[in-house]
Amino acid sequence: GLTLGFSLSLSLTGLAIYARDAWKRSIQRKAEKRLIEVKGEEIVDGVEGLIGNTPLVRINSLSDLTGVEILGKCEFLNPFGSVKDRVSLRIITQAEDQGLIHPHTGSCIFEGTSGSTGISIAGIARARGYKAHIVLPDDVSKEKVQLLEALGAEVEKVRPVSIVDKRHYVNLARLRAQEFGRETLISTTTSTPRPASPSPTEPPTPQSLGSSRAPSPPSPTTLPDPDPTAPPSLLITSQPAPSASTTTHYTDPPRGLFSNQFENLSNLAAHEEGTAPEIWKQTNGKVDAFVSGAGTGGTIAGVGKALRRLREEVEIVLADPQGSGLFHKIHDGVMYSETESEGKRRRYQVDTIVEGIGLNRLTRNFSHALPFIDDAFRVTDAEAVAMSRHLAREDGLFLGSSSAVNLVACVRLAQQWGEAGKGKTIVTILCDSGSRHHSRFWNDEYLAREGIPLATTIDHIIPPRRPESPVPDDERVGDELGLGPMPLLAPPPGEE
Repeated sequence: GLTLGFSLSLSLTGLAIYARDAWKRSIQRKAEKRLIEVKGEEIVDGVEGLIGNTPLVRINSLSDLTGVEILGKCEFLNPFGSVKDRVSLRIITQAEDQGLIHPHTGSCIFEGTSGSTGISIAGIARARGYKAHIVLPDDVSKEKVQLLEALGAEVEKVRPVSIVDKRHYVNLARLRAQEFGRETLISTTTSTPRPASPSPTEPPTPQSLGSSRAPSPPSPTTLPDPDPTAPPSLLITSQPAPSASTTTHYTDPPRGLFSNQFENLSNLAAHEEGTAPEIWKQTNGKVDAFVSGAGTGGTIAGVGKALRRLREEVEIVLADPQGSGLFHKIHDGVMYSETESEGKRRRYQVDTIVEGIGLNRLTRNFSHALPFIDDAFRVTDAEAVAMSRHLAREDGLFLGSSSAVNLVACVRLAQQWGEAGKGKTIVTILCDSGSRHHSRFWNDEYLAREGIPLATTIDHIIPPRRPESPVPDDERVGDELGLGPMPLLAPPPGEE
């Protein structure tokens, strides 16, 4: 009788808690949705005005499964489809503000990229009056190449090789910028380049640098590199200016800009001053952790730096795909990946199906993130593929490979927190959509040829919860009473 009484009491308590939670969920579903506020005369100036201010979405399935609020910053809604729109706009406008490049002069922007940054640069360059020359590995998804060509970029595809090889796509982009202009105006390893050395008698002004009627062309000078062994983070070259005999006033000659997203700290600044303040405002300051992969390191460095300054307790966590060496850099202090072993490497870049994140070298942007990264999670290709399919099926989110890696790491962090994490908030970046990954990451036949398992669930990432019995067993009742295991009541005769 005592056992039965306690059993009924505990069962009714559990049912009451379940009914209360169900009532709360029904109220939330029935609540009137907040309409998007539309302000009068809110018209943006050109496509650049559409960049940034992306929404923050709750990933319902993962949040419900983990008990942690997992939120994604929808960077795939930028006009050129990725988080790289912010970086590309910042690099170009900063060069313009410093009088280093001028639109509608035949100038060209050069970049080495795995695709997304090139797409952003190509689109913004066209909108602002520049040409674009993009060098990228020839094993990226064909959708990225098609989009680059549609935006009018000159596309140069090269075999993936090590960064120390002169034929690496980043090194070739730098070389193409040097070939474009026979004179080097800026060559510096700093993120904020200084203009060419002024004449003692006629110091240049910002107005003269940006004017198309300057009395004479700027004097080309190569700035000394702080680190002679490092490649320039920003390179500006120029074609010869027209001679005074052929024109009555000075016209800016075409210039070549090697933007160098990996080393240019404008990358970091775009996220520190843009992405991070948006996240802080959208969450009302309730951010317990920020999770991000690193392709150049600018996102995790910029957002992490700003959030840590706003709230010291925020955890900054790296999501690293297989084949990248950053995971071991965080945990062991050594840049290393298991695929570096002889006979295991399949690709020179990063040995993974994931595009856009993962590094086997330390970039200037990522080095700024090292002091405040708290943890890192390694994500396999199979886990990223499984997560992407789960999100499409359960949340209606069609995302690219790097977004899937970020969300696997979010789940890992939530699991690591355990019960202490209930009600906390993790924010991550949804870098791009699956639309530019059809031919590789979202192609089941391609994955099968590469030997990557195609899971239909994420049970191996988040084990399914065991259903709780409404009536506790004898051991649970006895333990709660402090009496040890208690025998269950024998069933009535004839019911065994």
